[in-house]
Amino acid sequence: MWVLLLLIVTVTSIVSGPSCSVNNNPRHIYVPGDIVVGGLFPVYLQVKTNGSTIPPQKTCIDYDVQMFLRSQVMIYAIQEINRSQMLPNVSVGYEIYDTCGDVTNAIRATLSMMEDIQGQGVEPNVTTPHVKVVIGERYSEKSIAVARLLALPLVAQISYSSTSELLSRKCKFPSFLRTVSSDEHQTIAIAELVKHLAWESVGVIGSDDEFGKYGAERLIDHFNDRKLCVDFKEILSANFLLNETRTQTELAMLMSKIRNSSAEAIVIFTAELNVRIILKEVLRMGISRIWIACDTWATNKELSEMADIQKVGRVFGFIPKRNKVPGFHEYVRDSMFQSKAHNSFIHEFMCHYPPCPDSLVDESVLNCTLPDTKSQSESGGRTCLDRRCLLKYIDEDESYYIYLAVKVIAQGLRSLLNCDNVRCKRNASFAVWELLEELKRVNFIVDNTTHIAFNEDGDPTTGYDIVEWNMSVSENRIITVGVYRPDEPIRIREHLIREFENVTVTFANCCKTCNPGYEFITKINSCCKECSLCSRGYISTGGGKKCVACHPQSEYTSSDMDRCLMKTIEYLGWTDAFTTVLVSFDVLGIVVSLLVAILFAVDRRTPIVKSTGGYLSFLELLSLLACFCCIIMFLGEPTKTTCMAGLPLFGMAFTVCVSCILANLLQIFVGFTFDLRVTVGDTLKRLNRPIAVVTCCSAVQVAVCVVWLTYAPPFIVESSRFDEATILLECNKGSKMLFGAMLTYIALLAVVCFLFAFKGKQLPDLYKNASFVSISMMIFLVVWIVFIPVYINMSGKYQRAIEAAAILVSNYSVLCCHFAPKCYIMLFRKELNNENAITNYIRKHYEKKGMAVVGK
Repeated sequence: MWVLLLLIVTVTSIVSGPSCSVNNNPRHIYVPGDIVVGGLFPVYLQVKTNGSTIPPQKTCIDYDVQMFLRSQVMIYAIQEINRSQMLPNVSVGYEIYDTCGDVTNAIRATLSMMEDIQGQGVEPNVTTPHVKVVIGERYSEKSIAVARLLALPLVAQISYSSTSELLSRKCKFPSFLRTVSSDEHQTIAIAELVKHLAWESVGVIGSDDEFGKYGAERLIDHFNDRKLCVDFKEILSANFLLNETRTQTELAMLMSKIRNSSAEAIVIFTAELNVRIILKEVLRMGISRIWIACDTWATNKELSEMADIQKVGRVFGFIPKRNKVPGFHEYVRDSMFQSKAHNSFIHEFMCHYPPCPDSLVDESVLNCTLPDTKSQSESGGRTCLDRRCLLKYIDEDESYYIYLAVKVIAQGLRSLLNCDNVRCKRNASFAVWELLEELKRVNFIVDNTTHIAFNEDGDPTTGYDIVEWNMSVSENRIITVGVYRPDEPIRIREHLIREFENVTVTFANCCKTCNPGYEFITKINSCCKECSLCSRGYISTGGGKKCVACHPQSEYTSSDMDRCLMKTIEYLGWTDAFTTVLVSFDVLGIVVSLLVAILFAVDRRTPIVKSTGGYLSFLELLSLLACFCCIIMFLGEPTKTTCMAGLPLFGMAFTVCVSCILANLLQIFVGFTFDLRVTVGDTLKRLNRPIAVVTCCSAVQVAVCVVWLTYAPPFIVESSRFDEATILLECNKGSKMLFGAMLTYIALLAVVCFLFAFKGKQLPDLYKNASFVSISMMIFLVVWIVFIPVYINMSGKYQRAIEAAAILVSNYSVLCCHFAPKCYIMLFRKELNNENAITNYIRKHYEKKGMAVVGK
């Protein structure tokens, strides 16, 4: 297998002459040393395959000046180590390859670095490769392929840009380290930024490679954990330029999604080549959004300085700790081009961008815009470039991570070789895995600015700076606006937080907050939210919070539906004016009833008491007193007892009262009626049993009330039907049918009494019992006939008062019409309260009718 791979290497040599033709194979630099450090850099960013040849021919395209400068950072840092006392008697060489951003080239270069040059072997030596450590690759996908090869001999690999979380899995990539933070922290940092800037919906754009696809998936997981809505996700091809037709199709679909999306921010998690194409299309389509850049393109000057870039909207990004490479600017300006004899990368650069003669350079009009190398090749011309312009293209992120990688290697070698400032006590012959173990243990501060150490996954402990593209100036477009460190809260400038927290409606007319009394509703298949009024009985304190129900029994909503208020309990209280009136009449009725009872007891042997029913009058007064007492049960706060006992007690007591009146009327009617037919008269005489009449009539009502109380008794209800702010305590009748039966039975007895009384008006009744009973029963019937519609139409606490008033009137009708006239006679017309007065009255009555009366 190894022989086959090397044969592939020999078919297409990586080392080539200094020609500028982009059809040449990738460049290669080799400088020997006691210890050789490998390097993998995509100076050309991608390859183009010509499928018409066999085997297919690959052409490196898209020359990148920044990547050229980054490769020189490695050379500069190694030269700095060799000049220092870091490794006194040991020289460090380097072997650097341009991979053209192609995984095949990266594998080919890795196999070449694994050869045993000392033994002149033609096969890769997995035991003693001549390259002891490798810096690179840039892209995660390529680093994964390289890491699988380097894992065999355990050659340490230190990447300066590969951030995929997959590379942290030591079971698969045991020799992989990096000086840039893992995407695990980057994706968390992006999610925290979105959350802290109050962006509630996002779009995610990834690419179909280990970096973009896995990163996009992790992003979505973190968004979901924070309850942030992902409006759309689009995974693009790993490299747009490989298929122009597919690129246009994917771009058109992507632009349609972006234009129709309500996402407040869009994360682009892919390489800068794809980002460049996306942003150009965004500019062409006139789309303006908030963009979040991953570390691959957050500080790319070609992108941040594109023409009209401010029209795309605002761009935020994440980059690991930034810093300048000490002395590198001076090296590029003064001495880099002097070492071109051993540096084919410099030859390649000078072919693309030849230096301008001093006579053509005017500092006041210095133009540092890099021409497109592809268009130069097609036109056959070259545009000169002043070397001072290169200083503009030196970045402070990847260049610094390459510099850190070299420093880590030097520190590891110093420890492994047991070096002091004079000499290294151990020679350069060591197993590659020994250096790997030393590198894992490094823990030091570089140039008094940056602390570098690796965790168990081979990741550095540094975090990210949060940057924003400043579109208002032509220079220094990228500014730091925050910082994220693992296991620490994210820190963002307060003015940014306030700015986005104050946004209430997004560009897509989606609501970010709601007034009190409204809640968020999400449109179907969208992250866009609208404000909807809470339903009746529900409240929301604002901010789009979900409407919650107030307790229906004890609370009601405020007018703004922003809080629940306690309902006030309402009933016919003792302090109510209506209650005062009712209690006054009730107490008066009780007192009068007692006085009447006393008066009747004193004159119990007089004719007038006997004509009223004798002992039945005391039972009648007792039942009337009970009716007055039950009025109290209709006033004040209802209880279970008062609800159950009020109406049934009145019904039974008043039935006894009316039954007594009926028994009394029956006595009078039978005693003075002589013209009845024999059968009717006999029947009435047999019924003239007062105790039996009262007992039978009352027993029926008692039976009705017992059934009522047993099967469907009255009960307390809390009602808010009239006013949601109050709880009305009222008594439900239970069975309305049995309540109606109770009233109907009393009314029936009253009608019978009325008929007997009306008929008895023709009888010789000195005390006018029949007339007054007729009036009393008429009042009772009228009161309860009027009561029904009034009660039905009355609402609130005064329903109980109407019941009490009806009972009071009924009581007073009996008291005033049945007992008051007798009391008047007993007190003021005593001459009528004797048997002679009665006998004379009867004689005169019949004499007027022409009937003979026998004297006593």
